[in-house]
Amino acid sequence: MARVLLKPGHVRPVYSGHPWVFQQAVAKVEGGPAAGDEVTVVEPQGRVLGRGFYSPTSAIPVRLFTHDDRPVDASLFRGRFQRALALRSMLGLPNASTNAYRLVHGEGDGLPGLIVDVFGEVAAVQLNTSGIKRREGLIFDAIHELVSPKAIIDRTSETAARMEGVLAGTGVVRGDVSLDSLRFRELGFEYDLPLSMGQKTGFYLDQRELRARIERLAKGRTVLDAYAFVGSFGLAAARGGATRVRVVDQSAIAVELAAETARKNGLHERMEMVKMDAVAAMESAANHEPFDLVLCDPPKLAPSRAKLDAALNAYRKVARAACRATKPGGILVLSSCSSAVNFHELVRALAHGARDANLRATVLEEQIQAPDHPVPAAFPEGLYLKSVIARIDLAHD
Repeated sequence: MARVLLKPGHVRPVYSGHPWVFQQAVAKVEGGPAAGDEVTVVEPQGRVLGRGFYSPTSAIPVRLFTHDDRPVDASLFRGRFQRALALRSMLGLPNASTNAYRLVHGEGDGLPGLIVDVFGEVAAVQLNTSGIKRREGLIFDAIHELVSPKAIIDRTSETAARMEGVLAGTGVVRGDVSLDSLRFRELGFEYDLPLSMGQKTGFYLDQRELRARIERLAKGRTVLDAYAFVGSFGLAAARGGATRVRVVDQSAIAVELAAETARKNGLHERMEMVKMDAVAAMESAANHEPFDLVLCDPPKLAPSRAKLDAALNAYRKVARAACRATKPGGILVLSSCSSAVNFHELVRALAHGARDANLRATVLEEQIQAPDHPVPAAFPEGLYLKSVIARIDLAHD
């Protein structure tokens, strides 16, 4: 078997359980492995540190599946899938009010490069490395064995596919080829979203816990749901007793779906749908009628640490607009889905944005992704989603 030898001084993270081998840690590669081949990772003294799949064009040439010399075979995949399902069962997923959940969360479930989301009777996958792509048949078999979906759809993004030299998602790969939408329940809400929406695997399941928190915060408040996608935060706020909810997204299709979903769930009379840039909408609210509760969940602004400075400036500007859109004494919920941005950096961007608006932000709570998106303790990069719940006040009150 081909071997990837590490440089001195680059062993500790892998030895501690980190699942990635970065390009700068590699001393040499022996055996001429092809993309997707299984390789052994070895320290300078020759001790085996683990096995994983090889991605020669990636900044992460090896993602480790084991931290010993066990083979990465069908038996290992089946065991990891069974363990993942057992964890979701322990978390109470699925249940009567929620049948949409993440079954496999890459490194968090010991299956780097693989995402599997279940939406009712459909499973959506992202095959994000060449090694995972080459074993798709084994993966599809395991999904059928565990959850028996009516269809499996491949939602691998073009970006991930291009980086790994594999095909992007092709839609239904097993089962009902006539499938054209995802029908599922989350927190008691009914959704019917067309496959053409194309956000992640189809929906932001990682914000489930925060949506439940928003429902509890919304009673008696006016609410602005910026960057709303299909308005799931707005739905939670409306059901929670908000007096008025404005749902904003720059996508006409998203706004239309938000309206349809609100009608389906009997909440449309309390929700206003607006097609508009989110920052422009927040600035407009600041200049006319600020809201008691502002929900601000922008798209990923920092795809890597190399883009961090520019991203933090962007978060600062977004935070300024969001703070201004929040009534003094009101609550702002600011989120970041960029793993390169940590909690400290997000809170600092919020503090600077508030100061720029001549306001003061006080952190009340911090939240991370839902627990069906687990994070190994040795893998801080896995903690990608952060949300800060803050009270906004005048700077000099």
